[in-house]
Amino acid sequence: MRLFVGIPPSSEVRGELTRVLAPAITKAAEWRWAPPESWHTTLLFLGSTSHEKYELVSTQLRALQSPAIPIQINGVDFFKRAGIFFAGIFPCPELSMLHQKVTEAAAQCGFAPEARAYHPHITLARAKEKLHQKTLSALRERLPARPEFSPIRAQEFLLFESFLSPAGARYEIRERFALR
Repeated sequence: MRLFVGIPPSSEVRGELTRVLAPAITKAAEWRWAPPESWHTTLLFLGSTSHEKYELVSTQLRALQSPAIPIQINGVDFFKRAGIFFAGIFPCPELSMLHQKVTEAAAQCGFAPEARAYHPHITLARAKEKLHQKTLSALRERLPARPEFSPIRAQEFLLFESFLSPAGARYEIRERFALR
């Protein structure tokens, strides 16, 4: 199984993002848009996992103690080299601490931590081919200059299983972990 740990946005934030993106989605054929039900902020990508390691990491994640996490989208942007359009998440101390705890729990089960710095975000779309400045500019012009999003307090984080297909990834929740 292919696993990752993440936090889904609230239905309110999902609706706000959907409204902000509506003018761009209908006209941006060069992007593969992620469906709103798949949106999430990844805490840690675990990758291909055996059933035994799944059981280990689930036990470790169940033992984590963390307060509810304030989540605030702080705008939309691009990872140009990766061809990803995303909603950035303000990296508050509580979110950074939860990311660190999840990474440490997974490391105890033999999962390697990611080498790159943590940059919390929600992937909204992936470019179908190599991005050009013109493509980015066209998408940016269809979006509000400074969209605002409601703050939320995440009450849980989830262990997801990812299923890849030519149509894109589909995610199923394997387990929920409460934040107190």
